[in-house]
Amino acid sequence: MTSRSADIANLPLPDWRQIVEREYEPWDREHIVVDTAGQTPAESLESLLRAATFPAADSH
Repeated sequence: MTSRSADIANLPLPDWRQIVEREYEPWDREHIVVDTAGQTPAESLESLLRAATFPAADSH
């Protein structure tokens, strides 16, 4: 963690202890995966928007 730099000026980064001790919430929803291999950025965006707009066929 010491080699990581902040993207936002003056934003303090967590140390390893803070990361390990952080309380996390479980992710209880489907997630979207966009395979960008062999796709242009525009095609990847289209895939993402299509997946976010329409529920998966097997999610009922």
